[in-house]
Amino acid sequence: MEAVRRKVLMSKQLGHFEFVGDMSIFGIRALWRAFIPPLELAYLTEQIEEIGARSLPLIAAAGIALGIVMTLHTRSTLVSFGAEAWAPTLQAVSFFNEIGPLVAALLISGRVGAGIGAELANMRATEQIDAVEVMSIDSSKMLVSTRIVACIISLPFLTIFMDFAGLLGGFISEHFATHISLQLYVNRAFADLSWASFIAPTLKTCVFGFIIGTVSCYYGFTIDEGSAGVRRAATSSVVLSSLLVILSDVCLVKIIYFFFPLSAL
Repeated sequence: MEAVRRKVLMSKQLGHFEFVGDMSIFGIRALWRAFIPPLELAYLTEQIEEIGARSLPLIAAAGIALGIVMTLHTRSTLVSFGAEAWAPTLQAVSFFNEIGPLVAALLISGRVGAGIGAELANMRATEQIDAVEVMSIDSSKMLVSTRIVACIISLPFLTIFMDFAGLLGGFISEHFATHISLQLYVNRAFADLSWASFIAPTLKTCVFGFIIGTVSCYYGFTIDEGSAGVRRAATSSVVLSSLLVILSDVCLVKIIYFFFPLSAL
């Protein structure tokens, strides 16, 4: 009985490794096909607009709200230590280093990940993908590669947008509390912010974009369970991509601090 239980447990573990391997190969192949002519530039532009441009209102609202809330929470503590002048610097370093990249990736994972998973799963259920392949069109390149590349391109720009939206929220909160001018707030915010603190954390969102695009496309493109698969693909895409983004962030932070030690707080 014990031997059977161990065999079942080992089979499940091997199944998990096989799933991770299949998904990784799926994403790498799709990314490679994106650069093989003919390039799907028109479809790629459409996906960048859908993933990037249409996410700007959500990113802006979240960034401003987080900036205001963070300032409200930290200002009372800084005042008690007589360090209220450091509030803009703390706001900038926190957003550019961690809050902006991570929160932007999680928001895109929820909005775009579910959409990609549900859309591709619906196309699979209604045999639209089969129809594309019948016309001798590479469905993986057209439907998967463009979405993954669009996620990789869009996320760094959305992260920058969220960083500055967070600073705007912080300025609004500080201005009503201390009547600080915009010029003084900006000077204090960027006084101790180096390029290492800005470029490396922003570029790591390319990895987040690859993860979100790969996971969402994998679930939507490979699932074949009819209408029930659409719901499962949407839910699984959001859950797994969000989890992988958080886990990969831990590894990327250590890598960034190794190559860019000056970006460490």
